[in-house]
Amino acid sequence: MPIIKILPHAEYCPQGAEIKAPTGTSICEALLDNGINIEHACDMSRACTTCHVIVRQGFDSMDPSEEEEDDLLDRAWGLEPQSRLSCQAILAREDVTVEIPKYSINHAKENH
Repeated sequence: MPIIKILPHAEYCPQGAEIKAPTGTSICEALLDNGINIEHACDMSRACTTCHVIVRQGFDSMDPSEEEEDDLLDRAWGLEPQSRLSCQAILAREDVTVEIPKYSINHAKENH
């Protein structure tokens, strides 16, 4: 079972965290299942960028992003070459390290 290391984020995970999640799980699902309430305004339907993360390690272990995800990511705050929508980034067998960007383009927080 892969480990996701989450780098510290002032709002969602101030101390950082390490969680385990089954292969085939999205990073977003794994975070939410472990009490890290990352934004996901579109309920993980690949229609927004609020669940944007930067995969600092293990990026190449996941399937590549599809064109629709790439188009959405073009609108994400703090876009980097290792950026993914966490709802579309599916864990493989390798551990990953993710950073949740400081900001999102969401103007109103969702309470999921």
